[in-house]
Amino acid sequence: ESKQFLTAIVSPDQFHHLLKSLKESPDTSFDFLFCISGVDLQNKLMVVYHLESTKFRHQIVLKTGTDDREKPELYSIVDLYTGAELHANEIFDLFGIVFKGHPNLRRMFMPEDWNGHPLRKDYVDEVNIIDLS
Repeated sequence: ESKQFLTAIVSPDQFHHLLKSLKESPDTSFDFLFCISGVDLQNKLMVVYHLESTKFRHQIVLKTGTDDREKPELYSIVDLYTGAELHANEIFDLFGIVFKGHPNLRRMFMPEDWNGHPLRKDYVDEVNIIDLS
């Protein structure tokens, strides 16, 4: 199986430090965050970050996550990449992952009083369910 990007899974407690190093090091210079995605793997909630160096034109994918589905928390990277702010709000809204240190974490699509996070695999919505049978 060939992969388009070099990919690494990083523990949440090391993630911010590694990202800061990859961005600030003149040898890597990952200065552009071009995509962040939330993923529900059922046993883990994961966030996937796609980075590029505009200087060297190389790319990397970093993944981190949490096993805690009741109170999922990861560290925000908004201090490193301001573009992460809206992505984190979307992931918070749809997956329920709280980004510690985020300057304005809030729902983007669902009303503030909405119960649950619609892109989680364990999400059930009896009111708006569509029966395809």
